[in-house]
Amino acid sequence: MWSGAVRRALAGIWLPVALLTTVLAACSGGGDRLTLYSGRAEVQVEPLLEEFTEATGIEVSVRYGASAELAAQIAEEGGRSKADVFWAQDAGALGAVGKAGLFGPAPPAVTEVVDTRFRAPDGTWSGLSGRARVVVYDPRKVPAGELPASVFDLTGPKWKGRLGIAPTNGSFQAFVTAMLITAGEGRTRDWLRGIKANDPKTYASNDLIVKAANEGQLDLGLVNHYYLFQLQSEIGPDKTIARNHYTAGSDPGALVNVAGAGILKSSKRQADAARLLEYLVSEPAQRHFAQENFEYPLRPGVPTAAGLPPLQTAQGPSINLGDLADLDRTLELLRQTGLL
Repeated sequence: MWSGAVRRALAGIWLPVALLTTVLAACSGGGDRLTLYSGRAEVQVEPLLEEFTEATGIEVSVRYGASAELAAQIAEEGGRSKADVFWAQDAGALGAVGKAGLFGPAPPAVTEVVDTRFRAPDGTWSGLSGRARVVVYDPRKVPAGELPASVFDLTGPKWKGRLGIAPTNGSFQAFVTAMLITAGEGRTRDWLRGIKANDPKTYASNDLIVKAANEGQLDLGLVNHYYLFQLQSEIGPDKTIARNHYTAGSDPGALVNVAGAGILKSSKRQADAARLLEYLVSEPAQRHFAQENFEYPLRPGVPTAAGLPPLQTAQGPSINLGDLADLDRTLELLRQTGLL
């Protein structure tokens, strides 16, 4: 999936979580600690690891980096990888490691909890938290009755100059990959050309799109659901004007992707690694994902954040999420249509 140049570009560094006592111990490759490669940010990971260590006595060394780069690093290391567990921001990175045959089985206590649509068909990795693609919009400019039922409607002339996208962002590229899988190359190319012809505003990230919609600079945009909730927590509900719109049914614009984890087959600490994954699908950890990160918990019975529709209503396309690793054709189409 990734070129040699991308593999060499890995810029992740060893960082200990707060519970670890010395930088030297974290940089030593783990020693008697469990070694985690994390594509999730430290602010998202550290509190949960502290709680895990307090509950189990198992200490964890963490290497942070972009999920795709860490997946490439694991592929390069193969059976010599220092990682015991890989926790990725997206299912595509997990799919890439899984297809390389480098994961062992996820523990039954995890796979028995998480719905089959959010884990590998062969049981080698599992989602831990979910996020839905949505259309964020400014209700002052787009009445609810005019919202698109499908992302395919956004190529219509009424949306010219009104849409915001982040084509360099991994979540946008994963969504386009889901469209390729479900709608085919021809329809996906036509959609990308139609979006380009509609003169979209481009942004570097989802949060910038949401802020622009909230500040009246943008009518609507394609983002992940939780960015609006994060903005609301930062500036307050009374100052949050933008709203999320969920497209219908199996529309690719309703893709539900996951952050998740797998245990490396080469790990010498299989039991400790299994305990970490089991903790991350436990009720306390799942409540953390829901209430602190505004993500979808994947453990049944754990409530979502206030105002977030139930996961069952965010159906999205029916695909093997691991197939989101196949980005080459997506990136080629984005370049061909002038969006990259």
